[in-house]
Amino acid sequence: MTRRQALPPTVAVHVALDDGPAAIPALLARIAEAGGILRTLSTVRRLAPVDDAAPAGVELDVEVEQLAEEPLVRSIEATPGVRAQRLTRSLDRVFGKRVIVIGAGAQVAQVALGAVSEADRHNLRGERISVDTIALVGEKDIAAAVRAVADLPRARLLVLAGSIMGGEISTAARELRDQGIPIISLNMVGSITDAVDLVVSDPVQAGTMAVMAIADTATFDLARQRGRRY
Repeated sequence: MTRRQALPPTVAVHVALDDGPAAIPALLARIAEAGGILRTLSTVRRLAPVDDAAPAGVELDVEVEQLAEEPLVRSIEATPGVRAQRLTRSLDRVFGKRVIVIGAGAQVAQVALGAVSEADRHNLRGERISVDTIALVGEKDIAAAVRAVADLPRARLLVLAGSIMGGEISTAARELRDQGIPIISLNMVGSITDAVDLVVSDPVQAGTMAVMAIADTATFDLARQRGRRY
């Protein structure tokens, strides 16, 4: 399954439990026994002990597939050390899809301008699209960031914004596209323009097209534009 395909719905729960080496493994074992598949686990915060006799605690957010809300809640309640829990909304439902913008500061800012403006238009019609940016310099650092996009939750498209990119960055871009995440790049010096799906000269327009490419409320089809330059 690539990231371009729809993912199964998840059930999200915020859990407070005693902190210790066996706490999280015990929680995950209960979820697995009930038939759930863990997709996301993150530590929200640590809880200081109330007194010397009480253990420290931790708050977690978990997102589980293949299990409905009621059986998931029952399995968590049956876990030793659980203090409290409440159903919440998964990050997919809260923040939706993400456009990631990587590159030089000025170009990144202009891409973000177009992307945020376009995202606002689609979010008013029911979409949930967020824009994340990072200004970086250096071939190795940018290449590492490009590869890391594959591990970012909800990342659906990458925009590379800069004046010159190539070498290891182009290799990383091809690897990312192989994992199902399309890339739009500004028209710049270097081999990167041969390693992406679409090249756009205007950074504001690049940000706009990036959002249109992942929005269900838009009619822009990036696949039909692949290999073109504007």
